[in-house]
Amino acid sequence: MGEYLFPVEKVTSYFKSIKSKGDLQKFIQQRSAHVTQTTLYGYLKTRIGVKYTAMVDDEVFSKSINIAKWNIYMIAIADCTFFTFSYLINEKNLKENDCKEIFLNIIEKEKSNGLSNEVYEKAKKEFLNRYEKIDFNKYYLDNPFKESCKALYNWAPIADELKILDKEIVLNSMRLKWNLKIDEFKKLTRNLSFD
Repeated sequence: MGEYLFPVEKVTSYFKSIKSKGDLQKFIQQRSAHVTQTTLYGYLKTRIGVKYTAMVDDEVFSKSINIAKWNIYMIAIADCTFFTFSYLINEKNLKENDCKEIFLNIIEKEKSNGLSNEVYEKAKKEFLNRYEKIDFNKYYLDNPFKESCKALYNWAPIADELKILDKEIVLNSMRLKWNLKIDEFKKLTRNLSFD
């Protein structure tokens, strides 16, 4: 099962504060991986129950988990990137919006971890389309992680008739995880100012 999880060091790195573009990129990447991983695998475990281990060992099901993981993760990175930059621009007076550069750096690096070219190109295109429409003055205030919550619901390899029953629970589980990351980000940037 380890091959389907994102590398552990990405998820467990501990920050004392965010002081540089590198720190910000690491935060976005790690927290997006963590939220994707815990919500997707948590949902699968809950829905499948005792047969979870057997299902994860099934080659066809494992492939569908892998496809879901990468697609959800790409949207989670986009949401997290837009949120952090929207927050920093409005709350910390950030002048330089480097969100495109950071997003593209993250997904480029993920190619070495198994991100397919097809998912990479799709994620890049979707990000750039969203970037053109986003109001960075408001984004962080208005349900900034709704796209990744929808992605978890849409991509999770669970039968549609069961998914319908789970919709609110699935969306809320990811929303709650993101709320923890929002609180963490605010604490980590408490003393940050771009004045």
